[in-house]
Amino acid sequence: MDNSTSGKGHQKRIGRWLERLERSQHVMWLLFSLSFLETIILPIPIELVLIPFMLTNRHRLWKTAAYVTAGCLAASVFGYGIGYFLLETAGEWMINTMGWQQGYEKFQNLFDQHGFFAILMVGMVPIPFQTAMLAAGAAGYPVWKFVLAATLARGIRYFGLAWLVFVLGKQTVILWQNHRLIVGLGLATIVLALWALTQWLSSVLI
Repeated sequence: MDNSTSGKGHQKRIGRWLERLERSQHVMWLLFSLSFLETIILPIPIELVLIPFMLTNRHRLWKTAAYVTAGCLAASVFGYGIGYFLLETAGEWMINTMGWQQGYEKFQNLFDQHGFFAILMVGMVPIPFQTAMLAAGAAGYPVWKFVLAATLARGIRYFGLAWLVFVLGKQTVILWQNHRLIVGLGLATIVLALWALTQWLSSVLI
């Protein structure tokens, strides 16, 4: 099967998903569940469904972003729990089955050096967040700090996406497909700049 055939098949599957979402009376909870599954184990980025859905449902952009963020946070706490309680069993199985060994090791090194901001960065860019969940849980990192970092990261990512759809409309699809890493890094840079500013103000005023 060539790439064009595979791509068309993928688009058809996404189209069927969108049709089901549009018809469902529980569409927000379906998006919540899809976000939960994507955060835990699904290899398909939720943006493939989320951007077209937002484009055709611009009257509930912010509600959509809220439900998707909530689903991700629920999954993040679940993944943190696996890392904290079951790393040597379920955690190791997930890492080996999904091929996250290299990514997990790299994130561990990043996490040891930067902690909170390592979680924040990985949560914004299109890099598997599972490594952050497992590593933070395995390290016994304070759960409230982990939840705060995940909330900021994914909230900025999904509400930022909603804002892009609100401002740019259909151009969002092209922007995200071609420059999603740059967009994610741009959002992360803004947050880090704000954090640096608050740290500087704290040192001056206190």
